[in-house]
Amino acid sequence: MQKVENGKFVTVNYKGTLDSGEVFDSSEGGTPMEVMVGAGQVIQGFEEALLGMELNEKKSFTLNPDQAYGNRDEDQLHTFSRQEVPPEMNPQAGDVIGLQTPDGQQIPAKITEADDEKVVVDVNHPLAGQTLNFDIEVVGISDEPTQQMQAGCGGGCDCSSSGCSC
Repeated sequence: MQKVENGKFVTVNYKGTLDSGEVFDSSEGGTPMEVMVGAGQVIQGFEEALLGMELNEKKSFTLNPDQAYGNRDEDQLHTFSRQEVPPEMNPQAGDVIGLQTPDGQQIPAKITEADDEKVVVDVNHPLAGQTLNFDIEVVGISDEPTQQMQAGCGGGCDCSSSGCSC
């Protein structure tokens, strides 16, 4: 039986939950996620859990923050003067905006505070500091991709409610 190993394209049904039971990402009702194992497309702990699994095998596992998105870092809170904010923007606490890094990469930032003088944004990953629980099932193993890949997505990642934004 074929097993998941580095370099294989693996298609996975998954559901990710927080300890509270809240679902932060899932392929349920959608397309299973496909990743190239060993390419760093999903968080390290998720990829490690896939290694050695067989077709149609199911697994449940828990990742602590060190295996997922790390711990929250209060140094990742940034304060901007209201004058630095474009006049057409009306930031509100709870909004998620895109910030551009010096190298041109877009990163999501959550506004934690906004008043007449300043705007405070948090660039920690939304799942930083969280323990993540997964239920997964390997539904495909291939030497070639079978779907159009969404780099960096899935597995508690960045392309849905938590995918592409987590």
